[in-house]
Amino acid sequence: MKKIIIGIFVLFFIFLFTSVAKAEIIDSDNDGLSDYDEINIYHTNPQVADTDGDGYNDGQEIKAGFSPWEKTSEKMDKTDFDRDGLSDKLELAFKTDPTNPDTDGDGYKDGAEVLAGFDPLSSSKIKLPKKIEINLAKQKLAYFLGGVELGEFLVSSGTKAMPTPKGDFTVVNKSIKAWSSYGLWMPYWIGLKGQRFGIHELPYWPNGVREGENHLGHPASHGCVRLGRNGEAKTIYNFAEVGILVHIY
Repeated sequence: MKKIIIGIFVLFFIFLFTSVAKAEIIDSDNDGLSDYDEINIYHTNPQVADTDGDGYNDGQEIKAGFSPWEKTSEKMDKTDFDRDGLSDKLELAFKTDPTNPDTDGDGYKDGAEVLAGFDPLSSSKIKLPKKIEINLAKQKLAYFLGGVELGEFLVSSGTKAMPTPKGDFTVVNKSIKAWSSYGLWMPYWIGLKGQRFGIHELPYWPNGVREGENHLGHPASHGCVRLGRNGEAKTIYNFAEVGILVHIY
């Protein structure tokens, strides 16, 4: 009897595995996306090659970075089909449902959860790890939530004479406006543990003149990492909680 039961379980799992495997291969509408991916990842119609009816099949649009859910000439980093505050590109990166504003059904929109640092796939209050990476060779800063890149900005790091140190650091303090020993104000200051340098908006002199206005993308500071003043510095300031990792390389 025991052998019969074990045999039934084995057959069941073989059937289940085979069914899933077939779903991952089958492409009923021949749009370049498997039925499994259409249903579970992209939430497009597996029986209709062109879900949004714009003349391009779903596979073509996904491959080119365009939305398969609505007729638009904008790429998915600019579109938000379900109006939840999270771009369609980030929805796919977080594996949330781009057609449902509240994927986990907890009463909070996916975009609001990501903004607050929570996992949009869990109805429990699970915080995702945050990280900032600064590429000195490319003079770019990228910020991540749960391993997903949320955005990237040009920076201006230290000069050869006063280089920005490389390594792993943690955020130790923040200030809306900090004073530099060089005689400048540093808006949206983010201090790094054990260091005399930090991340901040383009600094300005007491007379209001900005320092390094035209130097973003090129080393120009005394060691700090400077961000632009069109919202970039404020975005990173709001994102960077005390204790998060800053990797500079």
